[in-house]
Amino acid sequence: MAHETGKRLKNKVYLSKLKDLHIELVKLQEWAKQSGAKICIVFEGRDGAGKGGVIKAITERVSPRTFRVIALPPPTEREKTQMYIQRYLPYLPAAGEIVIFDRSWYNRAGVERVMGFCSEDQAKRFLQISPNVEKAIVDSGILLLKYWLEVSPEEQTRRLEERITDFRKIWKLSPMDLKSYSRWYDYSRARDEMFAATDTDWAPWFAVRSDDKRQTRLNIIDHILKSIPYEEIPRGKIKLPKRQKAHGYEEPDFARNWISTAP
Repeated sequence: MAHETGKRLKNKVYLSKLKDLHIELVKLQEWAKQSGAKICIVFEGRDGAGKGGVIKAITERVSPRTFRVIALPPPTEREKTQMYIQRYLPYLPAAGEIVIFDRSWYNRAGVERVMGFCSEDQAKRFLQISPNVEKAIVDSGILLLKYWLEVSPEEQTRRLEERITDFRKIWKLSPMDLKSYSRWYDYSRARDEMFAATDTDWAPWFAVRSDDKRQTRLNIIDHILKSIPYEEIPRGKIKLPKRQKAHGYEEPDFARNWISTAP
């Protein structure tokens, strides 16, 4: 499902296509539960690239018990002393689970490196060991998909400025976003080195230009579905049973407080 990048996708078309993809995501969910598949999806990208919107589009019609979203807070003092990737490992999927990382262990290759939260030696060591860790993840039977969302500098500026003026979005703008905004090319260099070191045959990166949010969501969901060999699980015919008779039960005014349904 490819779309031309020149035009913005109209909302009516977007919602129609998204509905079809949501049906397929439910099929994927039921297949994963029955087959015991283990799927891990990593989302990375620049600030304001649209990772949260993609994840919301993926998960809004599926079960949170199957599709689990992981967005870890800053590490605790204890976690800072662990092997770096260690804090992420407990969240990897078990059989029948699809885990989505809203940022991941690649924080070390991006924000931590650019903003000075780790040393250059630590960042380079991370880039050396990550392919081997991911090889072990894949060899354990986990299907690992890694996505990078790339937004243009102009669109990033527009989105971050919108977060400043739209009170509904102020929670999306952190002090770290403001500090990192001016370091566009530092992030570019860090991204380039990350791709060179960790774009492997067993865990490749998939990049997408994300200036058109709707198009990006559709294309990523479509790519996920095409990357997983799921099958539709046959369903038996479902019929609601008859509801029991009241046998003298009368509905009381059981609640003291009701919220009005009037407009």
